[in-house]
Amino acid sequence: MSRRHVVLTLVAALVAATLPGAVGPTGAQQRVQVEFWHGLAQPLGGLLEKIVADFNASQTQFQVNPSFKGSYPETMVGAIAAFRAGNAPHIVQMFEVGTATLMAARGAVKPVHELMQETGVPFDPAAYVPAVRGYYSLPDGRMMSMPFNSSTAITFYNKDAFKKAGLDPAKAPPTWPDLMDAARKIKAAGAARCAFTFAWPTWTQFEQFSALHDVPLATKANGMAGLDAELKINSPLHVRHVQALMDMLKDGTFKYGGRDAAGDALFPSGECAIIHASSGLRARIAREAKFEWGAAMLPYWPGTPGAPRNSIIGGASFWVMTAPSRKPEEYKAVAEFFRYISRPEVVAKWHTDTGFLPITFAGYERVKASGYYQQNPGTDIPFLQLTRSQPSENSRGLRLGNMPEIRNIIQEEIEKAFQGQQTAQQALDSAVQRGNAVLRTFERANRS
Repeated sequence: MSRRHVVLTLVAALVAATLPGAVGPTGAQQRVQVEFWHGLAQPLGGLLEKIVADFNASQTQFQVNPSFKGSYPETMVGAIAAFRAGNAPHIVQMFEVGTATLMAARGAVKPVHELMQETGVPFDPAAYVPAVRGYYSLPDGRMMSMPFNSSTAITFYNKDAFKKAGLDPAKAPPTWPDLMDAARKIKAAGAARCAFTFAWPTWTQFEQFSALHDVPLATKANGMAGLDAELKINSPLHVRHVQALMDMLKDGTFKYGGRDAAGDALFPSGECAIIHASSGLRARIAREAKFEWGAAMLPYWPGTPGAPRNSIIGGASFWVMTAPSRKPEEYKAVAEFFRYISRPEVVAKWHTDTGFLPITFAGYERVKASGYYQQNPGTDIPFLQLTRSQPSENSRGLRLGNMPEIRNIIQEEIEKAFQGQQTAQQALDSAVQRGNAVLRTFERANRS
């Protein structure tokens, strides 16, 4: 199934007003059963499932059953099919760019603020870091989903390769000109087969890039202020950036690792010396890398007014799905699980184990007080980068309908540019035109 079909199917399925009847849980259960579908592969999936196991062991009323359903898009497809059949999982993990679509899916999801109010489980949205809370909330502050594995994009670099190239292993390039200079030195010294790469091309090189440089990814506050947003990624700064990547590709200092997370493997394997990737990649790097490595904030283009600003979040959140036969005690079980994963000690351990952000202030302070950041330099980089400035209209995040499809369009267009089939300007003009068509389709489908 194509990604375009996946996204259109999601919209069509989730906004449906009436659905076939469902079959409820079979047989009497000693514990209230909760089905939880997630999209985290190993090692992250194992760490998540350990948290679930700890919750199950912490009490005797509820049993959460985690199931890995493949990548986020694959998990999304599975959730659609189950929802159509009337037996959707109680909880589904959805990546952040699916937020606008799920917020529009009236009836398919139970907002977290409603869940907590109805079940009487204590819940304080102010406990969450503003950049996280705001992403998953309505304009009036009511939270729609439960934050969990929030990340941001950062730089990881190979200190051994830096030493071989005569670079300072204690310092990653702070600006794009510095990065390009370092990449040339790494290539000239043969310090690594590949000097620079990135994963999640649109997230790291457009979404994060726009936030850091305080330029709009789209109008209407990147979609947060209305469904009638239009993409703005063909600005002079965006074109300049893509042209720089094309030049680096041509001179052999940059390797394109592929779409979505495909580029992740190029760094822990030692092939590429510098990568822009999710802070959540740290767990894999720590497990697989056979070299000394470091972490740093993303670079920026000097001379850009307002840069560098805060980065934005990625990762995913947990959405509560509905089903015709779902019982109050099942929603209560979900709420109690959400309360458990919000505990400071759980937030802190997830952060230190994985590299994902400490999403609550209490979780961050717990880690800080433990001395972990002093003992593990660089592990606080994601939090510091995310909170280094008050978010502006351009750096609060984004809420664009069918964003997974738009990401795919941008990737297609920049790949054509990388292959020499079009200029940077042509690639981004085309991405804007095609992406805006997707936004208009979403707007028509969800106009109230």
